[in-house]
Amino acid sequence: MKIKTKVLVNAAKTAKQRGLGIGGKAQQFIDSEVLRLCEPNVPKRGSELIRSGIRSTVIGQGQVIYNTPYARRWYYEPADFSEAPKRGNYWFGRMMNEGGRESILKGAAAVCGGKAGK
Repeated sequence: MKIKTKVLVNAAKTAKQRGLGIGGKAQQFIDSEVLRLCEPNVPKRGSELIRSGIRSTVIGQGQVIYNTPYARRWYYEPADFSEAPKRGNYWFGRMMNEGGRESILKGAAAVCGGKAGK
């Protein structure tokens, strides 16, 4: 006995229902979590660099932007922040390596009604 089936899946509709894609609830969650989890690593002298990330980032667009004249320099060049040794350059990469990747993945999966895989 043979059974032949055909499964029709509308991937675009399913993705939209789950909140995936630009502007969806998953992207909004990821953008806001990146800002939140990076904050302890961002160099802080008057908090302007941190505030610029909040002001310049459009939540849900998939880009986190720190817009100050010195943001690029502080991201790529080492600086001595002896009062806060965790703050310094490459804050996004360090956040991702310090558990941020897993945290964001699990949270985005939960927001979309899915499971985080490895």
